[in-house]
Amino acid sequence: MSQDFRSAIVRIIEEEARPVDKFGHQPRLYALTRQIGEDMAYDDDVVFAAAWLHDLGVFVGNRPEEIEALQRWDHVHYACSRTPDLLMQSGFPSEKIPAVLDAIRTHQPHDDPQTLEATILRDADILEQLGAIGILRNVSKVGRDTRYPRFSDIVTVLRKSLAQLPSQIRLEPTRRLAQPRIALLASFLESVAGEAGDALY
Repeated sequence: MSQDFRSAIVRIIEEEARPVDKFGHQPRLYALTRQIGEDMAYDDDVVFAAAWLHDLGVFVGNRPEEIEALQRWDHVHYACSRTPDLLMQSGFPSEKIPAVLDAIRTHQPHDDPQTLEATILRDADILEQLGAIGILRNVSKVGRDTRYPRFSDIVTVLRKSLAQLPSQIRLEPTRRLAQPRIALLASFLESVAGEAGDALY
């Protein structure tokens, strides 16, 4: 593994991740890909680069903030448009850039990844939307993301995640890792309903 381009990529995200808590998603995501792919033969350079650069378009300063523009915003297109230059500047192997872009393009749950690297990334990203981390990442948006002014908006998102994401996982190691996260999210939503009743705003 070349540590030079990896360090350069991490520095890019350290500089661009805004709000600063968004930086945590990238190292957690990459760590999950390592767990998922532990017994698999895949290109870790590709997964590393895609894991660190896939969300460039969600950082404040890189995306619009007005609600209608934000709802139309294609953060994946933005990330793919910037990634080749950033990788070249970082000393990343140029022949691997198309595979990185493929993984970024298909990292969302509704996508259909065609390579093992892309599938590992997508599965890991699903895990980041479940469990305690999924709750933290979503609740942190209340009041600072124009799409989510109320807690009830985020509870709707979390309920959708619980209902839809588990069935979209493709790899068996991911399914095993997902089980405690699914249980925790279900328990959290049950507790919210019990404590707030109809008074959650």
